[in-house]
Amino acid sequence: MQNAARCVTVTALLLTAAAAQAVNMELVTVGNPGNAGEWSGEGVGGFGPDRICGAVDYVYNIAGSEVTAGQYVEFLNAVAATDPYGLYSTSMWSSPYGCMIQRSGSAGSYTYSVAADWADRPVNYVGWGDAARFANWLTNGQPSGLQTLATTEDGSYFLNGATSNEDLMAVTREPDASYVIPSEDEWYKAAYHKNDGITGNYWDYPAATDAPPSNQLIDPDPGNNANFYQLGPTIGSPYYRTEVGEFEESESPYGTFDQGGNVWEWNEAAILTDNNWFRGVRGGAFSSRVGSLHAAGRTYDGPNNDAASIGFRIAQVPEPAAIAWWAFASLVILHRRKR
Repeated sequence: MQNAARCVTVTALLLTAAAAQAVNMELVTVGNPGNAGEWSGEGVGGFGPDRICGAVDYVYNIAGSEVTAGQYVEFLNAVAATDPYGLYSTSMWSSPYGCMIQRSGSAGSYTYSVAADWADRPVNYVGWGDAARFANWLTNGQPSGLQTLATTEDGSYFLNGATSNEDLMAVTREPDASYVIPSEDEWYKAAYHKNDGITGNYWDYPAATDAPPSNQLIDPDPGNNANFYQLGPTIGSPYYRTEVGEFEESESPYGTFDQGGNVWEWNEAAILTDNNWFRGVRGGAFSSRVGSLHAAGRTYDGPNNDAASIGFRIAQVPEPAAIAWWAFASLVILHRRKR
């Protein structure tokens, strides 16, 4: 556990080796297909356009934790020797809020490494397009090589070089998608649904509680705890972000960690406001107040924007045949109940 910020100089940083290894995404299953959703947005005391969120009619998996800087480094070393679509942001290394991923070499032979104390903290300075390319890479079996249709530009999303806000807003999940950025409903259900069957019952906060969490870094974790700003940061310079899963007794009912606080997380939502389209982000961050962790809060940003406070997690969805099977099974169950 990290209990206090430590002063670290660049010359003293120990960098992890750039040797390639498979990224292991630890997933949890979100069941109860066919559950009802609930209203979220400014009309129910939150912010953002009102929408019914959380209804999902199939079983799916979602990562228990946010994508870490160490996992993202493996991705960069596999496909970003040239990096034509900007998967790496120099702010990852140069910003005082960066996740301490360093790039070495020149275009065509770039390599990447991450400071040891940051490897298990969430990656940040990643845009929605970066997250989609990471999902494609996982879907394609974590290949190495140029950023092509076989590595990052197709898979769960057909990107084919898309980098502008306009082009990224036009991207949709493909029918045979596997690893994905969670839809807003998938993200919301994993964070707030009470995991009590096909219900519309939800908690207000993603640590299975209606009471606002605390932001204290305590070992052992007392529960209902998260990394956000309340009378000061949970953890200050140079880390700001806690290691994923740090709050081991503050999981959601489905077993996810850090869906509240640490970093905002991208989802697939397309949100129109002030005549502009944005992608959704959810859950609050280390720099957010507690209201950002509430289920009613719908936030958004431009899909090609990257920021210190934004990261992502991955979901895995069944193929259409599996979705159809669950839909058929649900109909059979409902039919039997009516008899």
